[in-house]
Amino acid sequence: MRIAVPNKGRLHEPTIDLLERAGLHLENGADRKLYADTVDPDVTVLFARAADIPEYVADGAADLGITGFDQVCEARVDNVEELLDLEFGRCRLVLAAPEDGDIESVDDLAGKIVATEFPNITADFFADTGVEPEIVEVSGATELTPHVEMADAIVDITSTGTTLKMNRLAVVDEVLSSSVRLFGRDDVLDEPKVGEVRTALSSVKHAEGKRYLMMNVPRDRLDDVRDVIPGLGGPTVMDIADETDADGKVAVHAVVNETDVFETITEVKAAGASDILVTEIERLVE
Repeated sequence: MRIAVPNKGRLHEPTIDLLERAGLHLENGADRKLYADTVDPDVTVLFARAADIPEYVADGAADLGITGFDQVCEARVDNVEELLDLEFGRCRLVLAAPEDGDIESVDDLAGKIVATEFPNITADFFADTGVEPEIVEVSGATELTPHVEMADAIVDITSTGTTLKMNRLAVVDEVLSSSVRLFGRDDVLDEPKVGEVRTALSSVKHAEGKRYLMMNVPRDRLDDVRDVIPGLGGPTVMDIADETDADGKVAVHAVVNETDVFETITEVKAAGASDILVTEIERLVE
């Protein structure tokens, strides 16, 4: 099975890092190569331009793909399905126009010119609004086109809005919200290996922002400790192997949000817990 991933750009390193954390270690590196083997002999990674990945998957060159939702929408492929939101590479496609211009709403663009690197997404957006501007495809520097009288407005990607502000552009409307997704071709979705990859990647995402707490608790204080642990489904309670006193201590383990750790430790200690250990979680399969 082949997984197509971005070969460069801002999505490349986070994608490779995610694969590594999920256990799909690349055996022969990722630099300047088209393919890379992984520790799983049945899984190969294919490196491609982020914009080309949807077509690679749709045409059968790869079975799964990892790229931005915006790239999938722009490609207009109809035989791929989203499997998992990987929750990084977040951005928005926005409709923007000069701050000091007369474009204040979508309706103001009827008969006007809109420049973009995403002509299909832009066409779909305006089709939904009923407004019919002329859409001009450009290959870069989209934000400059209104200032050189090539366009009245643009549809472009923004993460922080800084580039728009620098070019004196104001957001008129949001066109699309995007993040990096795992998607696959329709005819492979039932394959066991697809399920394994999806589970591996989702286990990394589920573990993010979580911590594993371990502590010893007197049996007679167990209910008090349970009451203050914000665990996922409640804590796990186990006998301590060398605890000879039946009324002595038990081991309590729990998964909690990282943001709750400080308060939780304070509360369980006050409730009688001791020998408290906090560790990171690499993967969490739900």
